[in-house]
Amino acid sequence: MIKHWIRVLNIKLGWINDFDKFVIKYASNFFMIDMFRSSSKLINTFLGHTDFVWAIDYSAFDGSNLLCSGSADGTFRVWDVDTGKQVQSLNDNLNQLYCVKFSPYHYHNNHRNIICSSSLDNTIHFWDIKKNEQLITCNGHTNNVCGMEFSLFSGGKYLCSGSYDKTIRLWDVEASKSLHVFNGHENT
Repeated sequence: MIKHWIRVLNIKLGWINDFDKFVIKYASNFFMIDMFRSSSKLINTFLGHTDFVWAIDYSAFDGSNLLCSGSADGTFRVWDVDTGKQVQSLNDNLNQLYCVKFSPYHYHNNHRNIICSSSLDNTIHFWDIKKNEQLITCNGHTNNVCGMEFSLFSGGKYLCSGSYDKTIRLWDVEASKSLHVFNGHENT
Protein backbone atom coordinates (compact mmCIF):
# COMPACT_ATOMS: atom_id res chain seq x y z
CA MET A 1 0.00 0.00 0.00
CA ILE A 2 2.82 2.40 0.87
CA LYS A 3 4.52 1.79 -2.48
CA HIS A 4 1.24 2.56 -4.24
CA TRP A 5 0.80 5.89 -2.40
CA ILE A 6 4.43 6.88 -2.97
CA ARG A 7 3.96 6.25 -6.69
CA VAL A 8 0.58 8.01 -6.91
CA LEU A 9 1.64 11.08 -4.92
CA ASN A 10 5.24 11.24 -6.21
CA ILE A 11 6.54 11.42 -2.66
CA LYS A 12 10.29 11.64 -2.07
CA LEU A 13 11.60 8.82 0.12
CA GLY A 14 13.13 10.99 2.88
CA TRP A 15 9.68 11.45 4.44
CA ILE A 16 8.56 7.82 4.64
CA ASN A 17 8.21 7.46 8.46
CA ASP A 18 5.61 10.20 8.72
CA PHE A 19 3.95 8.89 5.61
CA ASP A 20 3.52 5.45 7.26
CA LYS A 21 1.56 7.11 10.06
CA PHE A 22 -0.56 8.98 7.54
CA VAL A 23 -1.37 5.82 5.59
CA ILE A 24 -2.31 3.92 8.75
CA LYS A 25 -4.53 6.76 9.92
CA TYR A 26 -6.07 7.11 6.45
CA ALA A 27 -6.68 3.36 6.15
CA SER A 28 -8.40 3.17 9.55
CA ASN A 29 -10.59 6.20 8.77
CA PHE A 30 -11.48 4.70 5.42
CA PHE A 31 -12.45 1.46 7.14
CA MET A 32 -14.65 3.29 9.65
CA ILE A 33 -16.41 5.17 6.86
CA ASP A 34 -16.92 1.93 4.97
CA MET A 35 -18.37 0.29 8.09
CA PHE A 36 -20.72 3.25 8.56
CA ARG A 37 -21.95 3.06 5.00
CA SER A 38 -22.64 -0.66 5.19
CA SER A 39 -24.73 -0.26 8.36
CA SER A 40 -26.75 2.77 7.23
CA LYS A 41 -30.10 2.45 5.52
CA LEU A 42 -32.20 4.58 3.22
CA ILE A 43 -34.90 6.42 5.14
CA ASN A 44 -36.79 8.14 2.35
CA THR A 45 -36.61 9.20 -1.30
CA PHE A 46 -38.14 12.48 -2.45
CA LEU A 47 -39.30 12.43 -6.07
CA GLY A 48 -40.38 15.40 -8.17
CA HIS A 49 -37.44 17.11 -9.86
CA THR A 50 -36.94 16.48 -13.56
CA ASP A 51 -33.21 17.30 -13.68
CA PHE A 52 -30.10 17.31 -11.44
CA VAL A 53 -30.54 18.31 -7.81
CA TRP A 54 -27.68 20.73 -7.09
CA ALA A 55 -28.49 21.81 -3.54
CA ILE A 56 -30.34 20.82 -0.40
CA ASP A 57 -30.89 22.43 2.98
CA TYR A 58 -32.64 21.27 6.14
CA SER A 59 -34.48 23.21 8.82
CA ALA A 60 -37.15 22.84 11.47
CA PHE A 61 -40.00 25.38 11.19
CA ASP A 62 -43.11 25.46 13.36
CA GLY A 63 -42.50 21.92 14.61
CA SER A 64 -42.01 20.52 11.11
CA ASN A 65 -38.77 19.09 9.76
CA LEU A 66 -38.33 20.55 6.30
CA LEU A 67 -35.97 19.82 3.44
CA CYS A 68 -35.48 22.18 0.52
CA SER A 69 -33.99 21.03 -2.77
CA GLY A 70 -32.84 23.17 -5.69
CA SER A 71 -32.52 21.71 -9.16
CA ALA A 72 -31.28 22.28 -12.69
CA ASP A 73 -34.96 22.04 -13.69
CA GLY A 74 -35.38 25.62 -12.40
CA THR A 75 -37.48 24.71 -9.38
CA PHE A 76 -36.93 24.39 -5.71
CA ARG A 77 -39.13 22.16 -3.69
CA VAL A 78 -39.88 22.01 0.02
CA TRP A 79 -40.51 18.62 1.57
CA ASP A 80 -41.88 17.55 4.94
CA VAL A 81 -39.23 15.08 6.09
CA ASP A 82 -41.56 13.24 8.48
CA THR A 83 -44.35 12.57 5.97
CA GLY A 84 -42.24 12.53 2.79
CA LYS A 85 -44.74 14.84 1.10
CA GLN A 86 -43.92 17.89 -0.99
CA VAL A 87 -45.10 21.05 0.79
CA GLN A 88 -44.25 23.61 -1.90
CA SER A 89 -42.75 23.94 -5.36
CA LEU A 90 -41.56 27.28 -6.70
CA ASN A 91 -40.17 28.15 -10.11
CA ASP A 92 -37.15 30.46 -10.46
CA ASN A 93 -37.84 31.57 -14.06
CA LEU A 94 -36.32 28.36 -15.44
CA ASN A 95 -32.81 29.20 -14.21
CA GLN A 96 -30.80 26.30 -12.82
CA LEU A 97 -30.68 26.63 -9.05
CA TYR A 98 -27.18 26.20 -7.65
CA CYS A 99 -27.90 26.81 -4.00
CA VAL A 100 -30.88 26.95 -1.63
CA LYS A 101 -30.88 27.90 2.05
CA PHE A 102 -33.56 28.44 4.66
CA SER A 103 -33.21 31.94 6.14
CA PRO A 104 -32.75 31.77 9.91
CA TYR A 105 -32.94 35.57 10.08
CA HIS A 106 -36.49 35.80 8.70
CA TYR A 107 -37.74 32.90 10.79
CA HIS A 108 -36.31 34.09 14.11
CA ASN A 109 -37.15 37.79 13.63
CA ASN A 110 -40.43 37.73 11.69
CA HIS A 111 -41.54 34.10 12.07
CA ARG A 112 -41.58 33.75 8.28
CA ASN A 113 -40.50 30.73 6.25
CA ILE A 114 -38.13 32.28 3.71
CA ILE A 115 -35.84 30.43 1.33
CA CYS A 116 -32.84 32.02 -0.31
CA SER A 117 -31.85 30.72 -3.76
CA SER A 118 -29.07 31.42 -6.24
CA SER A 119 -28.95 30.53 -9.88
CA LEU A 120 -27.47 31.13 -13.31
CA ASP A 121 -28.82 34.70 -13.49
CA ASN A 122 -26.07 36.05 -11.14
CA THR A 123 -28.62 36.98 -8.47
CA ILE A 124 -29.82 35.85 -5.07
CA HIS A 125 -33.57 35.63 -4.47
CA PHE A 126 -35.55 35.46 -1.23
CA TRP A 127 -38.86 33.58 -1.43
CA ASP A 128 -41.75 33.40 1.02
CA ILE A 129 -42.76 29.75 0.76
CA LYS A 130 -46.14 30.16 2.48
CA LYS A 131 -47.25 33.05 0.25
CA ASN A 132 -45.55 31.55 -2.83
CA GLU A 133 -43.93 34.85 -3.77
CA GLN A 134 -40.52 36.36 -4.37
CA LEU A 135 -39.62 39.05 -1.83
CA ILE A 136 -36.16 40.39 -2.61
CA THR A 137 -33.53 40.10 -5.32
CA CYS A 138 -29.90 40.84 -4.47
CA ASN A 139 -27.80 41.97 -7.43
CA GLY A 140 -24.06 42.48 -7.51
CA HIS A 141 -22.31 39.37 -8.74
CA THR A 142 -21.27 39.41 -12.39
CA ASN A 143 -21.44 35.64 -12.86
CA ASN A 144 -23.30 32.61 -11.48
CA VAL A 145 -23.75 32.47 -7.70
CA CYS A 146 -22.70 28.97 -6.71
CA GLY A 147 -22.64 29.01 -2.92
CA MET A 148 -24.24 30.77 0.05
CA GLU A 149 -24.07 30.58 3.82
CA PHE A 150 -25.95 32.50 6.54
CA SER A 151 -24.00 33.79 9.54
CA LEU A 152 -24.11 31.70 12.69
CA PHE A 153 -24.05 34.95 14.69
CA SER A 154 -26.50 37.87 14.78
CA GLY A 155 -29.41 35.52 14.15
CA GLY A 156 -28.39 34.89 10.53
CA LYS A 157 -28.51 38.59 9.64
CA TYR A 158 -25.55 38.24 7.27
CA LEU A 159 -25.21 36.14 4.15
CA CYS A 160 -22.01 35.27 2.30
CA SER A 161 -22.23 34.31 -1.35
CA GLY A 162 -19.55 32.88 -3.61
CA SER A 163 -19.60 33.30 -7.36
CA TYR A 164 -17.95 32.24 -10.58
CA ASP A 165 -16.90 35.90 -10.81
CA LYS A 166 -14.12 34.94 -8.32
CA THR A 167 -15.56 37.06 -5.50
CA ILE A 168 -17.27 36.52 -2.18
CA ARG A 169 -19.90 39.04 -1.15
CA LEU A 170 -21.12 39.80 2.35
CA TRP A 171 -24.78 40.84 2.42
CA ASP A 172 -26.90 42.46 5.12
CA VAL A 173 -30.12 40.43 4.91
CA GLU A 174 -32.15 42.97 6.88
CA ALA A 175 -31.20 45.88 4.59
CA SER A 176 -30.94 43.70 1.44
CA LYS A 177 -27.62 45.23 0.44
CA SER A 178 -24.06 44.19 -0.22
CA LEU A 179 -21.72 45.25 2.57
CA HIS A 180 -18.38 44.12 1.20
CA VAL A 181 -16.80 42.36 -1.77
CA PHE A 182 -13.88 40.05 -1.03
CA ASN A 183 -11.50 39.78 -4.00
CA GLY A 184 -8.36 37.74 -4.38
CA HIS A 185 -9.37 34.34 -5.68
CA GLU A 186 -7.73 33.51 -8.98
CA ASN A 187 -10.31 30.98 -10.07
CA THR A 188 -13.98 30.21 -9.63
